[in-house]
Amino acid sequence: MLHFRQFLPLYFRESWRRVSRQVAVGRASPWRFWGSSPDRLVVAPTDLRIADPYIAHEIHQGRYPLAGRVLETDNDSPFLYTGPSLGFDEMLHSFRWLRHLRAANTEESFADARTLTEDWINLWGRRYSGIGWDANVTAQRVIAWLSHSPIILKKQDRGFYRRFIRSLALQIRYLRKIAPAMRDGEKRFRVRIALAMATLALPATPAAIRHAARFLDQEIDKQILPDGGHISRNPQVAMTLLADLLPLRQTYLNLGHTPPKGLVSSIDRMFQALRFFRHVDGTLALFNGCTAQPADRLLSVLRYDESTGEPPRSTPQMNYQRLSNHNTVIIADTGPYPAGELSATAHAGCLSFELSSGHHRFIVNAGSPAFYHAEYRRLARATAAHSTLIIDDTSSATISGSSFLGPIMTNGPQKVDLERRDEADGRQGFIARHDGYAELFGLIHERSIQLSADGNMVTGRDRIAKSASHKLLIDGETPGVIRFHIHPKIAISRDNNNDIVLTAPDSEIWTFFSPDAAAEIEDDIFFADLAGPRRSQQICLHFIIAQQSEVSWSMVRTVPKAKKG
Repeated sequence: MLHFRQFLPLYFRESWRRVSRQVAVGRASPWRFWGSSPDRLVVAPTDLRIADPYIAHEIHQGRYPLAGRVLETDNDSPFLYTGPSLGFDEMLHSFRWLRHLRAANTEESFADARTLTEDWINLWGRRYSGIGWDANVTAQRVIAWLSHSPIILKKQDRGFYRRFIRSLALQIRYLRKIAPAMRDGEKRFRVRIALAMATLALPATPAAIRHAARFLDQEIDKQILPDGGHISRNPQVAMTLLADLLPLRQTYLNLGHTPPKGLVSSIDRMFQALRFFRHVDGTLALFNGCTAQPADRLLSVLRYDESTGEPPRSTPQMNYQRLSNHNTVIIADTGPYPAGELSATAHAGCLSFELSSGHHRFIVNAGSPAFYHAEYRRLARATAAHSTLIIDDTSSATISGSSFLGPIMTNGPQKVDLERRDEADGRQGFIARHDGYAELFGLIHERSIQLSADGNMVTGRDRIAKSASHKLLIDGETPGVIRFHIHPKIAISRDNNNDIVLTAPDSEIWTFFSPDAAAEIEDDIFFADLAGPRRSQQICLHFIIAQQSEVSWSMVRTVPKAKKG
C-alpha cells in the first residue's frame, strides 16, 4: 500500500493531469483542432530504424506482422479492426512500419503507403479518442508521416496532398494542446520531438521554431541525466529516443537552424550511456523495462557515435556499476527505483547484475517482454525475475494495484549505499546495500562483487543484516534465495565436483560454485526474447536467514589450453 504522504501528492498530480487533458481536448467536435494548414512540406527527415522489405510483401498480401502478432484482413483496411494485442494496435496506428514499404521500393509498396494513410485519415482522422489518438502513438505517426512523406505523396493528386497536409496539421495542433497535461517520461519527450520536427518539416515562423525548441530543451533538462541516462533508469529509452533525436539534429543543421542548446550535448551523453550498458554480444543489459533488441538496431544508432575510449565504470545519476576486464563484463543495478509515475515501468531488481563474456551473455535478468503482455510484464518486474537475493518470495518493491495511478512502484528501496572498490592490480568491484526489506522484515541486503584483473574470476557475497531503524520481523523459517538467471543459449550441467558448469555455444565455459549453500538448478523463464518468452534455467542458492546471514559464491572461466605444435 502507498503511504499517505506518498499517496496524496500523486493523486493530486494525476487528477490535475486528467482535468488538464479534458480541458485541452474539450468536446470531440469537427472544429476543436481546426486551423489553417500549410501548403507544402519543406523536408522529409531521415528514419534510422531497421527496415525489412519482407514485411512490405506481407502487408501487400493483407497480413500485418506487427509487435509479435499477425492480423489478416482479407484485403480490408486494418483500421477497421481491433488488433490481437494492445501493442499491435499501437504499432499499427503509429505508422512506423512505413519504413518497410519504403525499403521495398516498389510501386506496390508505394501504393499501399498511400492507401493505408488515406484509410486512416478517413476512418480515424476526426475521432480524437481511442488508441489512434494516444499522444505517444500520435507523435510517432507524425514523425513517420513526415519522414516517409515522399512515398505517401508519390504520384498523388493535389486533393490527396491537401488532405494529407491538413490531417498532419490537425494532429500537430492536437499534440500542442495535450503535451502539457502528459505525465513525465519518454512519451512526453517524444511528443516534444515530434512538435520540434514538425516546425522544420512544415513551413513555420522563426518564432514557432524557437518555441518548439525551447520546450524540447525543457524535456532534455528534465529527462536526460548528466551521465546520459534517462530518468526512467531504463537503458533502452536512450536508444529509442536517439533514433528520433539524431534525424532531428541533422534536420536543424541541414536547414541552417540552430538546434536547441541542449540537443547536441545530450546526444553525446546518451551515446556514452548506451556504451555503458552494452554487453560484449552487442545487446543492452536488461534492467528496468529493457527488452530484447536486435544487435543491428543498436548498431544503427551507435554508428553515429563519434566518441572514443572505454565505457565509463559507473553512471553516477542512473546508479549502475560496470566491471570490465579482458572481455568479461558485469553490469549491476545499484540504485533505487525512480519516483512517482516514472516508476510505472521500473523493476524491483535492486542489486541485480548481468555477466557477459566472449560473445555471450551468461547471467541475465529475465527482462521485459519484447511485445506487450500485461501478465508477463507484471511477472518480469518482480524481484524473483532478477539475478539477486529475494526474501520469503517477496519482492523488494511493491507494484501498486491502483487503477487511477497505474502500476507504479511503492515501498521499495529508499536508500542504496555504494562503495566502489577498484584495486591497483586491476581488480574491479563494489559493495552496495539497500533497505528495500527494512520495513517488511527489518533487514538490509548487502552485496559485494569483484572481478579479477584477468577477467577469469568473479567472487560475490550476499549478506543480510538487521536494520538499525526497523523491528526485526522474521521467524526461524524465513527463507532467502539468491537467484542467477541463465541465458537460454547457455547449457547447464554438473562436473565431477558437483559444481555447476555453464557452457556457451562456442564452448566457452564458466563454473559456478558456493561454499556456503547447495547450488540448485531450477526451471526458469526468459521474457526478453524477440520470439517471445522462452524456457530457461536458473541457479538458486537456498538458505534460512535465521541460521545463515551470509552466502559467498564464485564463478571461474575455464581458459582453453594452447594447442601443441
